[in-house]
Amino acid sequence: MTQTRPVTIMVNEKEYRRNVEPRLLLSDFLRHELGLTGTHVGCEHGVCGACTILFDGESMRSCLIFAVQAHGHSITTVEGLASDRENLHPLQQSFWEAHGLQCGYCTPGILMTLVPFLKQNPNPTEDEIRHALSGNLCRCTGYQHIVDAVKLAAEKMK
Repeated sequence: MTQTRPVTIMVNEKEYRRNVEPRLLLSDFLRHELGLTGTHVGCEHGVCGACTILFDGESMRSCLIFAVQAHGHSITTVEGLASDRENLHPLQQSFWEAHGLQCGYCTPGILMTLVPFLKQNPNPTEDEIRHALSGNLCRCTGYQHIVDAVKLAAEKMK
């Protein structure tokens, strides 16, 4: 018999109460329990950055923590960035305009890494952007369009 633990987690400004196994990863909770599949799972070791979410406003790899550790905390996934499909977050809009994605697998994690980065550094240099991106792996774009999209977003967010 598997034991479960009650958790209450605020996700994208909505409260969720569930009983979960203590070993359930937060990434799996978001994807399988809540249906928020924008949080991608790549390496499951915290290396690729695809599963990055905001945990109390800070970027965090959701494959490295258990859902029970998120009890009482606030999570934002990529689905929580835009108010609706017509009103994208400036970073999302900039990725679209500057062709900052190709296959899109890494994009949610990159966006969730860059949201707090741009809040802390509203006028970043290219080197600072590349350093901020260093924990996110992209196999398609070569990063230049991503960097261009971040520069564009910084301008839009001023």
